[in-house]
Amino acid sequence: MAKTTDGDPARVVELKRELRVMVKAILEDSEDNDSHSSSFVDAIDRATEVLSALKDLNGLSKTTSLRLDDHDGSFSCPPELRCPLSKKLMRDPVIISTGQTYDRSFIQKWLKAGHRICPITQQVLSHTLLTPNCLIKDMISQWCQTRGIEIPDPVGCVNEEAANEADREHFSMLLSKMSKSIQEQRAAAKELRLLTKRMPSFRALFGESTEAILRLLNPLIGKRGSRNDEIPCDLREDLITTLLNISIQDSNKKLVAEAPMVISLLIDALNCGTLETRSNAAAALFTLSALDSNKILIGKSGALKPLIDLLDEGHPMAMKDAASAIFNLCIVQENKSRAVKEGAVKVILRKIKSGVQVDELLAILAMLSTHQKAVEEMAELGAVPCLLSIIRGNSCARNKENCIAILYTICTHNRSKLREIREEEHAYGTLSQLAQDGTSRAKRKATGLLERMNRAPNRTYSA
Repeated sequence: MAKTTDGDPARVVELKRELRVMVKAILEDSEDNDSHSSSFVDAIDRATEVLSALKDLNGLSKTTSLRLDDHDGSFSCPPELRCPLSKKLMRDPVIISTGQTYDRSFIQKWLKAGHRICPITQQVLSHTLLTPNCLIKDMISQWCQTRGIEIPDPVGCVNEEAANEADREHFSMLLSKMSKSIQEQRAAAKELRLLTKRMPSFRALFGESTEAILRLLNPLIGKRGSRNDEIPCDLREDLITTLLNISIQDSNKKLVAEAPMVISLLIDALNCGTLETRSNAAAALFTLSALDSNKILIGKSGALKPLIDLLDEGHPMAMKDAASAIFNLCIVQENKSRAVKEGAVKVILRKIKSGVQVDELLAILAMLSTHQKAVEEMAELGAVPCLLSIIRGNSCARNKENCIAILYTICTHNRSKLREIREEEHAYGTLSQLAQDGTSRAKRKATGLLERMNRAPNRTYSA
C-alpha cells in the first residue's frame, strides 16, 4: 500500500471503517476455528496495512510516548480490544475455554472468586487454563503505536499470590490445630475456609507441599488412614469448601488431586453431609478436572456414579456443580463409557424433559453422543421428539446446535428415526428453518438430515 501523509479526515474515516470490517472478519474466522484459511490470513495482512496507513495519516511522531496509565481508561478504542470485564484496553489478552478473550488479570480475579462460567456466554468452562491471544495482542500493540501510547509490561504487575512471613506463621498455627480438639479444629477450619476464599497467598501456601493438604484433612482421616464418619457436619463442610478454594488455583490442581485420599474424601462428601458440602465437593472435582491427567484419575476413582446421583436428586444448588463436573470428566473418552454405564443418559434426558438445567445437560448429552451405547439409549428413551421440541421452541442458538448434532448422530445409527424427523418437518418445517438461521454447524447438520430425507422420500425406514 502506498503511504499517504496528507492527513485527509475523509480518508481516515474510510480506513477506520475498513479496519472494523477486517477485525470483525478476523474474530469470526477465529471463533469458527478457521484460523488457517487464506481469507483469515488475508484479513490480518489487510488490517496491518490499514493500521500502517492510519499511522501515516495521523502524522504521529515516534518521539511521542504516553503511558496507558496516564489515561483514565475512557479514551476511545475499538470494542474488540477492550476487556469485557474491565471495559478498558487489554494489556495481556488471553482466551478461555469458550473462545472468549479477556484481560488476564481480570479473568484471573473472576476465576479466583470461584466463578466457573464464562462471563459473556454463561457457558460452563471445560477448563480454567488461559491461552495468550497473540492476534489481539498484536492489534493492541499496533493501535497503541499509532497513538504513541506505551503499554506497561504485564509481567511487572504485583504478585498477589506471594505470602509474607506473617501469613506463613498464621498458616502453620491454623494447621497445627487440625490435630487438637474438635472445637479448635472447627474454629481453624472455618478461618482457613475464609482465608483461602479471599487471599490467593493462602491458596498458594497449600500448593507448596502435600503435607499441608494432609494436615488440613486430618480431622477427616482416622489414625490408621481410615475415614472417620463421626465428624461434625459444619467441620466437614468447611474442610471440603477449603479444598475447593485451594483447587481453584491452577498451580495447585495436580498436587491436590494426587495427594493421598483427597479424591476419595471428595467422593465420600458427595454422598453425605449438608447440601453445600455435597455441592462444593462436586465443584472441587470440576475444578480439579481441568487437567486431563486429573480427569482420568477422578474417573477411575469412581466419582461419576455419585455425581450422576447428585444430579438425579435435582437440588438446584447442587445440580449445576454436578453437571459441570460430569461435563468436564466426559471430555475423556473412557469416562464417557463410565458415565453411560452409570445411567447418565437416562437421568439427563429425564431432567431435560422436565425443563431443568437444559443448557448444561444438552451440552453433556451432545458430548455423550459420540458413544454408540449412549446414542442407542437416547433413541430408546424418546430423545428425538424431545430434541425436536427444543429446536422448535428454544431461542438459544447453542441449544439448537447441540440438539441437531445429537439428532444427526441418532439418525446415522438408527435410520428408523428419520420418520419422526420427516413428520416434524411436514408439520412445522423445523429443520428447514434451522438450516436458514442456525449457527454454521447447526445449518450443516440440519441440511444433512434434510438431504437424507429427500434422497428417499417414500421409503419405510428400519434400523
